[in-house]
Amino acid sequence: MINIFEVYETNKMITQENLDVRTITLGISLLDCVDDRLDALNRKIYDKITRTAEHLVSTGEEIEREFGIPIVNKRISITPAALVGGAACKSPEDFVTLAHTLDRAASQSGVNFLGGYSALVSKGMTRADENLIRSIPQALSETSYVCSSVNVGSTKCGIDMDAVRLLGEIILDTAERTKEQDSLGCAKLVVFCNAPDDNPFMAGAFHGVTEADTVINVGVSGPGVVKHALSQVRGADFETLCETIKKTAFKVTRVGQLVAQEASRRMGVPFGIVDLSLAPTPAIGDSVADILCEIGLEYAGAPGTTAALALLNDQVKKGGVMASSYVGGLSGAFIPVSEDQGMINAVLANALTLEKLEAMTCVCSVGLDMIAIPGDTKASTISGIIADEMAIGMVNQKTTAVRIIPVVGKGVGETVEFGGLLGYAPIMPVNPYSCEAFVSRRGRIPAPIHSFKN
Repeated sequence: MINIFEVYETNKMITQENLDVRTITLGISLLDCVDDRLDALNRKIYDKITRTAEHLVSTGEEIEREFGIPIVNKRISITPAALVGGAACKSPEDFVTLAHTLDRAASQSGVNFLGGYSALVSKGMTRADENLIRSIPQALSETSYVCSSVNVGSTKCGIDMDAVRLLGEIILDTAERTKEQDSLGCAKLVVFCNAPDDNPFMAGAFHGVTEADTVINVGVSGPGVVKHALSQVRGADFETLCETIKKTAFKVTRVGQLVAQEASRRMGVPFGIVDLSLAPTPAIGDSVADILCEIGLEYAGAPGTTAALALLNDQVKKGGVMASSYVGGLSGAFIPVSEDQGMINAVLANALTLEKLEAMTCVCSVGLDMIAIPGDTKASTISGIIADEMAIGMVNQKTTAVRIIPVVGKGVGETVEFGGLLGYAPIMPVNPYSCEAFVSRRGRIPAPIHSFKN
């Protein structure tokens, strides 16, 4: 039973502590659209997306009005496009036509983003995979809603270093093609290890081949709520700290479960998962870094940061998993730099470096996220950064990712403004020493010994 105090408490979280449902994401399988004729493929894809997602935005808005719960984004994820377009798309330019079709379908549906312009290449690239990857710079520079991801590694397969090397070049090309928008195209491209099939968050969302034809996934977020709760037990012992985070995560996740079930019922689409990640925004008081400071750090990045983040991430999962029928996606604490004012402050104070962020990704949900670096960074250096992050995910059997933005024409000490939920970011320095000979080796890094569990 829900009593009046709990209703009041939830309303307070929404109005004063930045609680929101970050996204309702409608996953759509496009496997039944496969055709070896390019025009037929594009027509089928457009028709299925616009038909299936016709009521997504209006349903989200109805739930917002009726329950008073802010739903920031309504999004679509699709079957990885390399799988869908392989028969018809014989070149990168063919895949670009598919990207334009996806963009038109997203615009017609009224959603904020569409994810799934993706390839899964943890063990090697097919011709279609490589064509899609090579099409990414043009596709992202010519579309508004399309987001792209490439899974280059997994604990079971190892890391495809050929793809890693190629993506260093692709990221630089994407940055160059979108330099008039401060290389914004790179904010819509993420490189994964162990990518989940049901992630509702962009830019990494895609609809995995193990999923149903359509599914509703919800991402819920409440860093401000957790921070406020911890401020009420300031100076308490670790047991109290952990219990407070768990109880708060439970309450936040219940809101996501409610929205997911309502959206599922009203659209007649199966409920997939709730992703209970703490996803920050540039808004004051909506920061994961501020939670770390409330736990006892002067700045994110200070000694003790990795331990504090591990504690936070674990307690969020323990509390949230009891609040939903199905928890999935990434589910933990996001640490994007540009989208978190506390992280930005830590970088400006020289408390937080790229290397410390890499260490933090060992214990949190994602990876090196929304980090701006100098535009003259070498492609091989970007590939090396990706390889390091993929290795963390592969060895630790977790999802890791890189969304890095080499801002053309800007260097360390300057700031780049992305706007909206993407915020702004100081340009961070990268290690100047070369790894070119390493990333130029062909083939893949084998799976770790503990991957053999059959």
